Amino acid sequence: MSAQAQDRRSIMDRVIGLAVVVGGFAKFFAFFVSFAAYSFWFGSWKFGLGFVLLILVHELGHVAEARRQGVPVTLPTFIPFIGAYVTVRHAGLPPWRSALISLAGPFVGGLGAAAAWVAGSARDSTWLVVLANIGFLLNAFNLLPIGFLDGGNVWRAVTETWQRPRIRFENGVPVAAFAPERERAVLIGSLYAVLAAALVGAMLATRHSGML
Repeated sequence: MSAQAQDRRSIMDRVIGLAVVVGGFAKFFAFFVSFAAYSFWFGSWKFGLGFVLLILVHELGHVAEARRQGVPVTLPTFIPFIGAYVTVRHAGLPPWRSALISLAGPFVGGLGAAAAWVAGSARDSTWLVVLANIGFLLNAFNLLPIGFLDGGNVWRAVTETWQRPRIRFENGVPVAAFAPERERAVLIGSLYAVLAAALVGAMLATRHSGML
């Protein structure tokens, strides 16, 4: 490699490194902006912090499952008063694997809300129980079968897995077709139903807090 090419590569590496640092700082800054916004909204810094942490736990559920599958995924990006999101490279991903990534967010988010519920009950802390109640609500809401929500992606996966034949590719060329994987469609649908029922049940169980 020539010296000129090495210099160009060195400059490019520095630019990429700087972009990564700037992107990481932006995500870090957005988290604290959301924390401040929700603290102002709820009138409590403790509740605001707990709220953004529950959102973070939900998004990290997506991240953990995507990385477990070896799927490229970004760290959570926060948007004040809207929530947060991660970008998952779904292209070429089988529908049932995509559904597992979508389900992981509400599942882990529900566990985070459950932890707040347990802590609130143990300490007789109303605000923690209310926080858990909202956490269950948010994760249950995310399971609604609407296009941009986790539930919408899950139901698309169920439909595709039930109806469409499975195609095997070699070097990007389809070489064989198999019957639809309906057992997996039933499994995904069952996981969805059980998780949704658990979240709604937990939300109703914490309703005595007076929040809902």
